[in-house]
Amino acid sequence: MQIVTPKQMGRLEERSEKLGVSKRQLMENAGRKLAELIDGYCRNEAKLSPEECSVVFLAGTGNNGGDCFAAADILLYKGYKLTIIHIGGLPKTPLAQEMMSRLPREKISFIEGFRSGNVEAAIEAAELDYMTIQPRKPDPSDDKNEHNPLDDILNAEKKRMGLIKGAVVGAQVLVDGVFGTGFHGDLDKDIMGIFGIGTAAYRIAVDVPSGGNSASGTISAGIFKADETMTFGFIKSGMSQFPLKKYCGKITIADIGIPKEALKILEGEREYFRIERNFLAAYPQKRERDAHKGCFGTVLVIAGSSSMRGAAAFAALGALRSGAGLVRVASVEKCIDTVSVLAPEATFIELDSDDYGFMLYDSSCEPLSAAMKKATAIVIGCGMGVTPDTIELTKFVVQNAECPVIIDADGINCIAKDIDILMKKRTDIIITPHVGEMARLLSCDTQMISENRLLAAEKYAEQYGITVVLKGGGTVVADSRYTAANHTGNAGMSVGGSGDVLAGIIGSAVAQGCGIFDGACAGVYMHGLAGDIAAQKLSMEAMLPRDIIGNLPDAFGILKEKKKNMTV
Repeated sequence: MQIVTPKQMGRLEERSEKLGVSKRQLMENAGRKLAELIDGYCRNEAKLSPEECSVVFLAGTGNNGGDCFAAADILLYKGYKLTIIHIGGLPKTPLAQEMMSRLPREKISFIEGFRSGNVEAAIEAAELDYMTIQPRKPDPSDDKNEHNPLDDILNAEKKRMGLIKGAVVGAQVLVDGVFGTGFHGDLDKDIMGIFGIGTAAYRIAVDVPSGGNSASGTISAGIFKADETMTFGFIKSGMSQFPLKKYCGKITIADIGIPKEALKILEGEREYFRIERNFLAAYPQKRERDAHKGCFGTVLVIAGSSSMRGAAAFAALGALRSGAGLVRVASVEKCIDTVSVLAPEATFIELDSDDYGFMLYDSSCEPLSAAMKKATAIVIGCGMGVTPDTIELTKFVVQNAECPVIIDADGINCIAKDIDILMKKRTDIIITPHVGEMARLLSCDTQMISENRLLAAEKYAEQYGITVVLKGGGTVVADSRYTAANHTGNAGMSVGGSGDVLAGIIGSAVAQGCGIFDGACAGVYMHGLAGDIAAQKLSMEAMLPRDIIGNLPDAFGILKEKKKNMTV
């Protein structure tokens, strides 16, 4: 499923106009789709007739407000009780003004959801805080009992706020059309206050919840929390990322008539996708009846240490359970002893260890060189530890491997201080950092990565000519040309070992010939899907990384069944 950035969406709208679909028509189409969504919810979900349903629009001054007015124009003649609360002022864009002018003011309740300039000036001149000012109570013993104009101002403000609160509390549907895809920064306290009014209404956001940055996925305090977001044309890139994604609720994409030809304007630019089942059309490859283990690749897993044996086991099992023909584990003796019990299907290459149970470099080069020549994908780093020897070992693999290499966990930490080693690679590289590891690679704090996940992955992939799998909610896969965001997976996978499983699954997909970017996407999607199945069976609290592996068969079953039924 294609995703666009807010800037790309603006260009698509401009191009649509040149192709004969005006911005007015796009807004009218958006309003119609929004009206259909509201009407469908009231009739089918809430089981209410239009006459019983109060719909309140929080309308901003821009074109998002115009979308609300266009929807209100349709709903009004279906019999709905409508209230429009102007947030921030009256509409300012010509299109929004035009849509509002069509509405019969006598049939709709309009409320000013903003303080006028006169009110602001009066309160400021009196050097009083709007939130703390109290009307002066008349004193019967005071003969003068002078009239205080501020009392009138404050009473009027309280009445206005009372109308807003009453409308929001009494609504069956509350529609947020305050800010659109251009929002960035912070919401002001008045808007936050309105968004925070308690209500049982079904909350719908127009295009993106107000307070959300639809480019990066960051949010402002007080963001509108939607039960459902109707986004127009395409999902916006930031909506694939947390924390914004969780405030969108269910995301519904509305076709507003952007011509397919308009998409040509984006040719040559970075392309964005959400990973869906139909994206994996060539995965897994078909297994002919005369196939043998050599047909499905050999994954070499260089992982583990005496104190971190499970990581190597998880990587090996992830590769085995996702279809690799052969899995070879290169590790120290104690780790192999454990992995051979958990994954007897694998074969093993025993490497020398230091006194602490970590791999040695000098004696490992020769056996690894021979194994690397037979591999079709290499996974390195899981539980390997960071020592002078493992650092040199990781560099050796990067500089000498001729098949794709997936670098995970300690492998990433091993190259973090000499990242330019990636410039000496002889093959395709996939790195699979979590936010902390990505921050170490970029020598910045984790907050910077969390607030710029898409950008961080893209720029790093471009700089080093690699594929980056930035793990976390809405895992990002980026190379020099494409960015994909995953939507499978859940918080129950936030347990040590889950990333090792993912590295093995990606290694298996690549080993089977899936391609570098596509293999990374396939691995991420299947890993999350198996995790979702595990969570359904066991709960997010009780599931373990081994349950992700155990539910890969069900995940492949779902994938194949959906393909059979030709559904997405």
